[in-house]
Order: sequence, then structure tokens, then C-alpha cells
Amino acid sequence: MSDNRPGAASLPSVPYDIPTSARAYGWMLGGKDNYEVDRDFLLSTLPSFPECVDIARQNREFLFRVVRHLTREEGIRQFIDMGCGLPTDDNVHQVAQRFASDARVVYVDIDPIVLAHGRALLADDSSTTVITGDMRDQEAVLAHPDVVRLIDFGQPVAVLFLSVGHHLTDADGPARILRTVIDRAAPGSFLGFSQVVADDPERGAAMTAHISAGGVPWQTRTPAEVDALLTGLDPLAPGLVNLVDWRPDADQPPLAPVAPDLLPYLGATRSNKGIYEYGGVLRTPRRNG
Repeated sequence: MSDNRPGAASLPSVPYDIPTSARAYGWMLGGKDNYEVDRDFLLSTLPSFPECVDIARQNREFLFRVVRHLTREEGIRQFIDMGCGLPTDDNVHQVAQRFASDARVVYVDIDPIVLAHGRALLADDSSTTVITGDMRDQEAVLAHPDVVRLIDFGQPVAVLFLSVGHHLTDADGPARILRTVIDRAAPGSFLGFSQVVADDPERGAAMTAHISAGGVPWQTRTPAEVDALLTGLDPLAPGLVNLVDWRPDADQPPLAPVAPDLLPYLGATRSNKGIYEYGGVLRTPRRNG
């Protein structure tokens, strides 16, 4: 099937027959840019894992608090958002530039639809760009001309892997992927990281099997397994936690409402507490010499 929308000819092939994480995640945030395959996949997942809607929305709220803190309190002026997903309200550049007008942002996602929508959103913003790239190939991402143009690795940078850690399986070498950025970052840089975890490894394995079978790369980990990926970094207070416990703020901007089909699952994490989004913000190590 071909994509006949304007600008589609310059983009990689858009997958219609399998769900993508960007489109499914966007739907849970109230977005409209998704297909039947994405909605069907989520609706087949939620009866067994009803926490997913809350988790996606809690992560998006976490993003706002992280970017606000890094710009306002840590003086960060450049961000790379790995696996950024489709644009929605309060994207990284909008939050960052609210508190620091000179902030620069590079968005990275493997879904070509993200590139199409990002180009439209950022047409008049020379300080922000979106590139199609695979976050598993950090060397290619960091060598991209737009990354080279906007990001100065001689200055502190914040690299965000938010709600994408579960898309990095052990076979991908996630610790190596994270280390590629950290080793290039200047002292005073930060890593924002979050992923879905399960306290019960058996239930986590069931979640991994279900989502992976749907065509979305996935690995639910335990909190201890996430901690092991981030060894050597210094978490900011309150550490690596359930995201609802990371500097909560009841007054931050609200998210868009969810679609009617997802309403029955809203609030599921109040009673189902074994699967949740886990992470935090970590400072990169100081170099010797």
C-alpha cells in the first residue's frame, strides 16, 4: 500500500500492517495520528495489562518535570530526545523553550510518520529538528548532520530515553547504547531514562511475550535490572523510582483526554501496582584528568 499524502514520497515506507510504538503511545496520550492496527493492538493488550494507559500518561507528565528541571535548575540548553514519538502537547522543545528561549532540541524516531509530522511542527524553528534514526545505532544518530549542527558535545547535553528502554532488548546491548552517548557527553550532562517494569518477573515475561508477538520490540524488566543498566551514573533525588514519585507536581499542565475506547483503563494503576514506569534523571560521571 502506498502513502499518497503530501511529502510522503521522500519518506521511508510507512508500516500499515503492524503497530508502531509511536502511534500506539500517541493514542494513549489523546493523539489522532494512528491506524486501526495500532488501536486493535492496544485493545488486545489492555485487558491483560490495563496499566498501560496510565503508564504512558504518567511518563508524559514526567517528561515535563524532567525538562523543566534540567533547563531551569541545571542550565541545560541542548537536548536529544531518543525515540521521541509523535508530537503532542508540551513536546520537549516547547517545555525547554518555555524556561530557556535559547534551548536546542533534536528529536529522533524510527517511525517515518514522526518525521512527517515533526517537519510540519518545526518548519519555522531553526533551533529544533527531527530526524529519522534508529536509537539502537547511536553512532549513526550522533553523526547525523542535524545532530552535528545543533548539538555541541563540548557543552553539557541532556539525552532522553523516556519510555523507550523497554524497546531495547538485551540482544541490542542497551548498556552499550547508553554508554555511547555518555562517553561523548561533556561533564555536567544528564541522562533521562524510563521504561516499563514489573515487580513480578513472571508477569513481566508475559507482557514481553504479548507485545513482542504483536511486532513491537519489547522487554519488560525488573527495577533491579534497570538499575544494572545505569550503573556508574549518579541519580538525582529521589533516585530511580516509579515515575509518579519523581518530584510530583499537581499543578503541571494537564494532558489531552483519552479516546472513549481507552476510558475503562484510565486509573488502573491505582489498584494494579505491580507494573509501572520506572526511571529518573542521572548525572553523567566526571572525567578524570
